[in-house]
Amino acid sequence: MFQHASRIKQARKDAGLSQAALAERLGLGRTAVAQWERNTATGPTAGHLAAIALATGVSFEWLATGRGPRVIGGKGQEPPAIVMDYIAQSESEERLLVAFRSLSSMDQLPVLAKVEKQARR
Repeated sequence: MFQHASRIKQARKDAGLSQAALAERLGLGRTAVAQWERNTATGPTAGHLAAIALATGVSFEWLATGRGPRVIGGKGQEPPAIVMDYIAQSESEERLLVAFRSLSSMDQLPVLAKVEKQARR
């Protein structure tokens, strides 16, 4: 049974988002969010959990495990367990990272230079 379902639903509702609005922020269809919120459905990947946490303002640790502070920030809150800026936040970023890591360090350099050049445009 999927244990994240109720926390995903709670985080989404607390953020004032419909299933469709959360799905749009994640670049997915509404049915993906609906499935994640059902106890019998297949759960999201770690990357999708991280994106849900970012989109709803809850900590990744709380969303994934139910432990730790639920809300990021605020007085007396602990910092998030991970820095969201340094993990893949979409399927395409995850694919890019996996492919990049499969290259030798010498082959990574021209790819990195091209991506950085494109990002500066």
